[in-house]
Amino acid sequence: MNINFKYRFGAVEYDLASRTHVMGILNVTPNSFSDGGRYLDLEQAIKHGQKLAEDGADFIDIGGESTRPGSESVSIEEEIRRVIPVVESLVKKLNVPISIDTCKSDVAEAALQAGAVIVNDISAMTFDAKMASIAAKHQASVVLMHIKGTPKTMQMNPSYKNVTEDVKQFLRERLEAAMNTGIKQIIIDPGIGFGKKYEHNIQLLKELKSFTSLGYPLLVGVSKKTFIGAILNLPPSERVEGTAAAVTASILNGANIVRVHDVKEMKRVAMVSDALKSAYLPEMP
Repeated sequence: MNINFKYRFGAVEYDLASRTHVMGILNVTPNSFSDGGRYLDLEQAIKHGQKLAEDGADFIDIGGESTRPGSESVSIEEEIRRVIPVVESLVKKLNVPISIDTCKSDVAEAALQAGAVIVNDISAMTFDAKMASIAAKHQASVVLMHIKGTPKTMQMNPSYKNVTEDVKQFLRERLEAAMNTGIKQIIIDPGIGFGKKYEHNIQLLKELKSFTSLGYPLLVGVSKKTFIGAILNLPPSERVEGTAAAVTASILNGANIVRVHDVKEMKRVAMVSDALKSAYLPEMP
C-alpha cells in the first residue's frame, strides 16, 4: 500500500510513508518505568532533548505524568510546571517538532501555546472532553492511542473478545470523533502495554498490518516494555536488544513511527528495517 502521508508539523514537513520516523521520549517525571527522575532538572531535560535531536529523532515527545501500570494521576498544575519550561526551551533550540504527551486539555493547551505541535493522548481524547476542541483550535496534530481502563487500573486482568479487532474498532470510533471536531492530521497507536496482557501485545504486533487499513499513519511504542522483560527476564535498563527486535517487527508490519528511549540505536534499527522492507517484502495490496 503506497499512501502519501505528507504531514506538516509547524515548519517541518514529513512524508511519513517514505521511511520510518523516530519519536524520542523525554520524561520529566520522578516515576516513569524506564527513566523516571533522570530529567527532572530543567537543564538535564534540555540537554537530553538536544541529544535526542542529535541522535536523529524526528520528533521529541515530552511527558510530565507517568502512565506506567498502577501510576496515580498528578495535578494539572504540577504537570504544567514540569513540562512547559522544557517545551519552551527546546522549541527555541531545535527544529524538531515537539509533541506533548498528556491526556489533560489544559496541559495540552499550555504546551501548544509554548510551541508544541502534536498532542499525544494515551486515551485518544476520552479522558478529557475538552481535548479535541483544544487540539482543533490550535490546528495540532493528534496521536490517538488505545487504552483499556486508566494507568492505575489497566493491568487488572484486561480481557478482549479479539484484541486486534477490538482495538481497531475503538480507533475507528475515535478517528471519526477527531475528524468531526475538525482535527486534520491524525496518527493512530494500538497502545502496546496499555491494558494488555503479554499475549495481547504479541498478537497486536503480529497483526499490526491490519491497522494500515484504517488509512492513517501508525505509531508503535514498544520501547523497553514489560512484555519484552517477560521474554528476556531482564529489567528495563537491559531491554535494548529486545526493543530492537520488537521495533523491527513493528516496522516490517507497517509502523510509520516508532516511539523509543534509545534514539541513536533505534534509528539505526529503523534504517536497516526500512531497507529490508523495501528490498524483500512484497507491496501490500
